[in-house]
Amino acid sequence: MRKIIIRDTRKIAPFNEPARDLRVLNKPLWLFQRDVLARYCTEEREVNGLEEIEWEEGMETLVYRDNLFFDKFFFEAFIREAQAGGRACRVAFSPTDRAIVNHALPLQDGIQPLNDLYVADMWYLPRGVWEEPQPLVVDTLAREIGYYHVPTYMASEKGEMVFFVPLRAFLSIEHWVHIFMANSAFGIWAHGARVESEIESLGKRLKVLGRALLERQQVLSSSAMVQVGRNTQIDPTAIIQGPTIIGDNVIIGPGAVVTNSIIGNNVNIAQGCQVMLSVVCDRCFLPFRAALFLTTLMEDCIVAQNACLQCCVVGRNSFVGAGTTFTDFYLVPRPSIRTMRDGVLEDVGLTVIGSCIGHNCRIGSDLTFYPARMVESDTVLVRSEERSVITKNISYEEGDQHHLSNGRRHPRLYPRD
Repeated sequence: MRKIIIRDTRKIAPFNEPARDLRVLNKPLWLFQRDVLARYCTEEREVNGLEEIEWEEGMETLVYRDNLFFDKFFFEAFIREAQAGGRACRVAFSPTDRAIVNHALPLQDGIQPLNDLYVADMWYLPRGVWEEPQPLVVDTLAREIGYYHVPTYMASEKGEMVFFVPLRAFLSIEHWVHIFMANSAFGIWAHGARVESEIESLGKRLKVLGRALLERQQVLSSSAMVQVGRNTQIDPTAIIQGPTIIGDNVIIGPGAVVTNSIIGNNVNIAQGCQVMLSVVCDRCFLPFRAALFLTTLMEDCIVAQNACLQCCVVGRNSFVGAGTTFTDFYLVPRPSIRTMRDGVLEDVGLTVIGSCIGHNCRIGSDLTFYPARMVESDTVLVRSEERSVITKNISYEEGDQHHLSNGRRHPRLYPRD
């Protein structure tokens, strides 16, 4: 099968980079897509739009935009039904699919209503020529999973907060919040939900229990639930609970706790750190007592001691200083948090959400961030009497690199234009 990739060149704020180059589950999105499709596609072409495609009759063809995130479970369901039908079709979703309606529709334009369905820019053409596609509904198999059980003043309607976690994930990434969703609820949490679904069978449950007894480990800490790469050192006092994937050449220090997360290669997690439901990409360093919850660190990041990041995304090669705190909900209850998109404040669709730091940023110590704020790539931000609490988005021009450089300019690597 041939695949034709439609380039989406829009830059995602605050990274100032197209979605295809941003990391999802410790891979650039383009590489994640390629790995999902590797067993199906033998030929690849890139175009700027449908009008540029040179159709070849008889060549089975898949067409999709390069800002789409879809996992192998979603694509298997789509392509199986599409090939069985033998007709041109387009990915579609039911209006009752809670994962799509609640989490994929806010802050984007790529998933659009069509009659009584939602459709996205992924097409299957069995004869290699353009035919009017019919919507093919794919069920994401969403599960309602709570991530907090909290007093009612934090949750507007009931004392818990939930995600609708898909066992088959699909997103159109057009905002940094979608990067958060792809890595967290639609990524590692979906992986955990699938593992939980698998061990509902008695045979699988006995196999996992047997492995734990053989290794003299708690069930969640056994090798059935925790995958560890080569040359990785884990201190005996560290607590690792699965489902967790740990890469090669990783060091996890005394008293560290890692729960249901993805840890990349060459990562150093020092003593007392807490990492829960998070993605820590290659070559990151967490000194002692750093804490991550539902947070994504792209490659080559440092989060210094006593920093606390909740529901955040941090771009590559960025530094977060000691004691800096990213808050994730408003003290005064609101139905939803709003964030900036194309110059307009829009609802995130979530009760809690942290902030986003772009690429190549330097964030100083003891700052406090309000929810849903952004710091543009290449920005240096230092605490001062006038700016100790970050209440608004920070652009590169508003950063402190201009008067702290001492003759040495902090480079701008990711311009907006």
